[in-house]
Amino acid sequence: MTQVAPLLVLAFLAITFLQSGYDKIKDWKGNVEWLNGHFSNTVLAKQVPLALGIVLLLEIVSGVLCVSGIIQNIMQDSVIRGLGFYGAILSCITLLFLLFGQRLAKDYDGARTIVIYFIPAVLLVFWLN
Repeated sequence: MTQVAPLLVLAFLAITFLQSGYDKIKDWKGNVEWLNGHFSNTVLAKQVPLALGIVLLLEIVSGVLCVSGIIQNIMQDSVIRGLGFYGAILSCITLLFLLFGQRLAKDYDGARTIVIYFIPAVLLVFWLN
């Protein structure tokens, strides 16, 4: 029988990253403008579009792997170390990138918020390993 908790966390991460990626694509200019101000006093000041593109790619791939992991686990009727595991790992890496950016910008409240997402992502890696 498929365990439900890992599937719920995979869904949580898929929704988080796919929605965030969609928002970045839909309002690229607005995101770049806001982030230019956010990172104006950091080493990323002149690299915002590149950094945003990297994060966008990480988010979309993480979300797609998480959705694929849900499908794979439902089809095989068990929680296996497959696409969901790699989605969980990439989700953790993506969140570490976001945490690094928040710390660089000295946005400590934003960094704390990232930790709220990181905890279930790490737990998912543990469950699927």
